[in-house]
Amino acid sequence: MSLKALGFDEHFRKCFAPYKEKGLFAGRVVREESNIYRVISEHGELRATVSGRLWYHAEARSEFPAIGDWVALRVIEAENKAKIVAILDRKSCFSRKEAGTVTREQIIAANVDVLFIVTGLDRDFNVRRLERYLLLCSNSGANPVVVLNKSDLCHDEELMTKIGEARACAPGTPVIPVSALEGSGLESMQLYLEKGQTGALVGSSGVGKSALINALLGRECQLVGEVREADGRGRHTTTHRELFTLPEGGLLIDSPGMRELQLWTEEDSLELAFSDIEELAQNCRFRDCQHQGEPGCAVHQALEEGTLAADRFDSYLQLQKETRYLARRQDQKARQEEQAKWRRISRQIRKMKIRR
Repeated sequence: MSLKALGFDEHFRKCFAPYKEKGLFAGRVVREESNIYRVISEHGELRATVSGRLWYHAEARSEFPAIGDWVALRVIEAENKAKIVAILDRKSCFSRKEAGTVTREQIIAANVDVLFIVTGLDRDFNVRRLERYLLLCSNSGANPVVVLNKSDLCHDEELMTKIGEARACAPGTPVIPVSALEGSGLESMQLYLEKGQTGALVGSSGVGKSALINALLGRECQLVGEVREADGRGRHTTTHRELFTLPEGGLLIDSPGMRELQLWTEEDSLELAFSDIEELAQNCRFRDCQHQGEPGCAVHQALEEGTLAADRFDSYLQLQKETRYLARRQDQKARQEEQAKWRRISRQIRKMKIRR
């Protein structure tokens, strides 16, 4: 497969030029599992690890390769292996805060053109969770598409109601009902996956991402798990991230389901994810209106008139609170890392003085 077919465009050619002069090769990460990478290059598929220099200079997990990354490789042909020397500048990056109490970014997929946010039309359907995905996507650089899977489980009236609810919380975003089981609606997804274009499937466990991959590939490639009757939740059947090439030439990344979706985004992203509320806010009397009962508040007026749903506004306030809290944690982490860096430098200087 040519690099162009894998999405190696003019942006990456320019980024790679300095490394090409050094005799390195370009490759794309197509599988990521426990710091071992599968990379496709002009030499075919290679097993790759991070070089010692890149490992040493990386100050955060986000500075390591991720699925979808284009990298500069030092190829060891005799062993069908490679060392990843550098990561080319990313065009887009979908990430979340790492699960747990640490304030650290976890990259889910890089260099994605379209992000398919998959939710099930069974008991998994949750517009509040959908809003969280859309907020993360708004800061990624990728174009979002909402995929409502398992349309075969809904009668027509219920399906139209849920499509309406999804569109209400995702203004301006395409909403596609599909059934991986029956194969319906897949052609609408394929429109966004032209040759050389990269998509990624994200969503909770049990929404049917693996079934969608199999349906789009036309073969059984991913394991498909059962959904529990008790709570409608699925089990992790995908244990690693992988990039697949579709028969029509598009590229699609599958990833494990996310049961904990912590935000990693900026407050400004709310303007894109909640464009309807931000548009209303432009008509508030005061520019710094907090929409908490101030006179002349257009948002409060919309709530009273019923043109803005109260639960959507409550979700907006909650996510605003979370992004502000995250910003404070990031600032604190940045200060701590800066202090730690200067402590390391000071120790190195003292050692050099002792040696002299």
